[in-house]
Amino acid sequence: MRAEGQAHIDRIDAALALVRQSLDWDRALRRLEELDARVQDPKLWDDPKQAQAITQEQKRLESAITTVREIESEKNDAIEFVEMGEAEGDSDVADEGLATLERLAARADADKVQALLSGEADSNDTYLEIHAGAGGTESQDWAEMLLRMYARWAERRGFKVDTVEYQAGDQAGIKSATLQIKGENAYGYTKTESGVHRLVRISPYDSSARRHTSFSSVWVYPVIDDDFEIEINESDLKIDTYRASGAGGQHVNTTDSAVRITHQPTGIVVASQNDRSQHKNRATAMNMLKARLYEREMAAREEAAGTEYDSKTDIGWGHQIRSYVLQPYQMVKDLRTGVTSTSPDAVLDGSLDDFISAALAQRVTGEAVEVEDVE
Repeated sequence: MRAEGQAHIDRIDAALALVRQSLDWDRALRRLEELDARVQDPKLWDDPKQAQAITQEQKRLESAITTVREIESEKNDAIEFVEMGEAEGDSDVADEGLATLERLAARADADKVQALLSGEADSNDTYLEIHAGAGGTESQDWAEMLLRMYARWAERRGFKVDTVEYQAGDQAGIKSATLQIKGENAYGYTKTESGVHRLVRISPYDSSARRHTSFSSVWVYPVIDDDFEIEINESDLKIDTYRASGAGGQHVNTTDSAVRITHQPTGIVVASQNDRSQHKNRATAMNMLKARLYEREMAAREEAAGTEYDSKTDIGWGHQIRSYVLQPYQMVKDLRTGVTSTSPDAVLDGSLDDFISAALAQRVTGEAVEVEDVE
C-alpha cells in the first residue's frame, strides 16, 4: 500500500473510532434495537410528543450507525482495489482505489463532526456574546474583528445572523455585542468557541507602531424553547431600559427601547436592543437569560461529571483559548488542541472549521494537549 493510501486509511480509522466513542458504540446498538421495537408499538402515538422524541432518536442513531458501517465497507473494498491493482501492475485500478479512499477520508471527517453534535441542545440556534477586555480602543477594535469573524463563519454555513445587542466602542470597535445565529446545529458547532481570544499585532492606533496584545471574550449559549424548563423569580431581576447605540435602524438613539436584565443571584446580565418595541426587547432578553441559566446548568453537570471545561474567567493573560498573531509573523494557535493556521486573514474571514472540529473531538476523548502559547 502506497504511503498516501495508508494516510487516507489512517484518517478514516481515526474518524470512525471517534464516532464510535462518541456514540458509545455497543450501547448505541442496544439502544437502537430498543427504539426499533418501541416504534412498532401502536400505542406509542397515544403520546405524540414522546413518540416524536423516540422516532427522532431512532433516526439519529440509525443514520450514524449506518454511516459508520457504509464507510467501513467501502474502505475495505477500496483497499482490495488498490492491492489488486498493485499486485497486477494495473495503475488505473490502483488509482481508482486510492481516489475512493481519499473521498472516504473526507466523508469520514465530515461525518465525524456531525456525530460529535449529539448534545442535548446541539441542534438549537445559538446566542454568541462578545465582550472587549481591558485596553480601551485596542480591545474594542479586536472585539469587532471577532464579531465579523463569527458573522462570516455563520454566513458561509448558510446560517442566518441577527444582531441582538450592540454597544459601540468609545472611538472604534465595540464594547460588546450579541449575535443570534440561526441554523441546524448552530449551538453544537459554536459551543467550543467560549473563552478568551488574544490578538497580537502592530497597533493601527499607535503612532509609534508598537506591538500590542489585546483580549476579548466570547460566550456561547443555546437558544432554548418551552421544552426546557427554567424557573426565574421576577423578584430576582433588575430591569433597566436605555437608548440603543451603534449600528441599527432608525430607532437607535431615539427611544429608551433597549432592555437590560440583571439576574441578581448569579450576576448574569443580558440585553436586547434589536426591536423598536421595548416589550419585544424585554421578551428577547428574558429568553436570553433563560438560555444563559440553562447553559450554566449544563456546565455544572459537566463539572460534576468530571469534565474540565471552564474558560469563562478573567479576560486576560493565562485564560485565553486561542491566540491570533499578525506581527511579526502570522499564526493562529488554539491553546487547547494545538491546531494552528498560518493564514490568520482566512481565519478572521471565517475559516474556523478545523479549530471547531478539533475542539469538539477533544470534548469526546478528554485528551489534554500541552500547548505553548505563541509570542
